[in-house]
Amino acid sequence: MGWREDDFERSLTSVSANTVAAYRRDVDAFVDWATRTGAADPGDVDRLLLRRYLAYLGTRRYARRTIARKASALRRYFGWLRRTSAIDADPSARLSAPRGDGRLPHVLKDAELDALLDHDEDGPVRLRDDAVLELLYGSGLRVAELCGLTPGDVDTANHRVTVWGKGGKQRQVPMSAPAAEATDRWSRDGRPHLTTAHTPADALFLNRKGNRLTPRDVRRLIDRRAQTPTHPHALRHTFATHLLDGGADLRAVQELLGHADLATTQLYTHVSKERLRDVYDGSHPRA
Repeated sequence: MGWREDDFERSLTSVSANTVAAYRRDVDAFVDWATRTGAADPGDVDRLLLRRYLAYLGTRRYARRTIARKASALRRYFGWLRRTSAIDADPSARLSAPRGDGRLPHVLKDAELDALLDHDEDGPVRLRDDAVLELLYGSGLRVAELCGLTPGDVDTANHRVTVWGKGGKQRQVPMSAPAAEATDRWSRDGRPHLTTAHTPADALFLNRKGNRLTPRDVRRLIDRRAQTPTHPHALRHTFATHLLDGGADLRAVQELLGHADLATTQLYTHVSKERLRDVYDGSHPRA
């Protein structure tokens, strides 16, 4: 029968390309390990073998969050094998993994945010970086969503951006006034200077070579501007937390972020409560 990794990968039509790649890596790593233990195909895998694999990952000092993600990939893989009748029973059913370490998302301090958004630089790259950062913070976009934007996706006159999120789901998100202004300036005064003969017409943001901006390019521009090491996703975390701090409804924030599960959005309520506690401890005379 074989392990059918390619067929499994082709079945993943409802998740993002990054998720597909992560699932494939996790399944390939398990197959490599299981083969070394003597398993010839999925039919040789039972729940005990899967538990041994998770224990093995623990001895390799993988973080609990990483092991939990790998267990999730295996549940998806073996569930698919069972649904396609490749195996008689799903050995991953009720497979437990160590819970994540519970780290809260990093929210940028005002000084960190100011350093990113206010920068001394001239030229088209400055205009692009301003627009990118204002959109990431002002609209809470994922980096991959921002890189995939086309000129037609942004309606700066009505302060609205159309986003294609995970699983090909479309949503419309408001643009802040600074984001709309920065995007206008980039489109009008910056993008033409980075456009080349091979520039894709459907790419809103370009790198210095005239190609579509990539997530790696975004990480580099943030590294260039940030005072301290900052992950691009921190701007999305900050967007969500600032909305909740300002009294936004949790369901509305879920819609803006494009979360399929409200539980994912609820993580930010914990961040907001932590921030309130810090304010209390630092300002109340009897805290």
